[in-house]
Amino acid sequence: MTSSSEQGSRPPFIIIGENVHATRVFLRKGKRITSDPDDNEAISYRDGGEERFLPIPDTVKTTQDYEEGRVKHVQVAIRAAMAGDDEGHRYLRSIVQRQERAGAAFLDLNVDEISVNVAEQQEAMRFLVHTVAGISDLPLSIDSSLVDIIRAGLEARADLPGGAGEPWMLNSASLERLDALDLAATHSACVVATAAGEEGMPDTPDERVANASRVVEAAVERGIPLDRIYIDPLVFPISVDSRFGNDCLAAVKQLRDRFGSEVHVTGGFSNVSFGMPQRRLINDTFVLLAFERGADSGIVDPVTSHLDEVFDMDRDSVRYRMAEDVLLGRDEYCAAFLRAHRNGELDGG
Repeated sequence: MTSSSEQGSRPPFIIIGENVHATRVFLRKGKRITSDPDDNEAISYRDGGEERFLPIPDTVKTTQDYEEGRVKHVQVAIRAAMAGDDEGHRYLRSIVQRQERAGAAFLDLNVDEISVNVAEQQEAMRFLVHTVAGISDLPLSIDSSLVDIIRAGLEARADLPGGAGEPWMLNSASLERLDALDLAATHSACVVATAAGEEGMPDTPDERVANASRVVEAAVERGIPLDRIYIDPLVFPISVDSRFGNDCLAAVKQLRDRFGSEVHVTGGFSNVSFGMPQRRLINDTFVLLAFERGADSGIVDPVTSHLDEVFDMDRDSVRYRMAEDVLLGRDEYCAAFLRAHRNGELDGG
């Protein structure tokens, strides 16, 4: 798999574009939620340079998310497209094409929050696979908390014309669901191997490495080559515990040292900034730090995190140094960073 992010002088870095997810939200008070020409509440977007509007249906307005000020815009688009609404399909196309133009090598699809009903989730995944594959030639990453949903997505590939093409991706396998590796092997897919344990999340870098190593070894036993394995050491929010950044970064380095250059090391790097202001600054800084320790991939939004800018960050700037202090645990409770944010000292980067 060759990433379009390898162009120019940028270091090779495989982007798993994360934005075709039913979890994605816009704030109702944000600029993307507005009124259409008929004065209906709608999601604004651009398609081919033209401003368009995806109406927010009444069913969404009765949800707890909506009442708390959030609109799950991708979920709205998927449901609209499944109902035959061209506006929903246009909206999905705009998301996919933006990810593709920004350098994604895979497009990660997740429909878990479409419904609590597994059959409805499977139907939505099959629909989304067919829809996205009709928009882009990029390989898809089938992402779910349930193996049955992933299976539906991978099996939907058989309905598509054009032959096998690039390997798709299964996101993800772990010690608590090693059966996902059998599915990856059957479909000759790449696989995200996470550091989750059999009974919970790891607490230390060593636990991350031990758990992930067992998954990698199980994958190899099933005939999955190392170059199709993407190890995710797991990224937790720095706002919860100041050691989480260092723990993940230490695991990245250990995994790279243990498995060498053939395996990939990735992660949902935007998780690190949950609950924090200046999320893009924190995310970009963390991607750079992870890259330096051996990560060659990330489950990120390439539209907001421009890798050209990430790898060219001014490391002498106040903004960078304060973000690095947070991520490396030098800024206890993120106190200095939060104070600088309130004072406007981190703006303008």
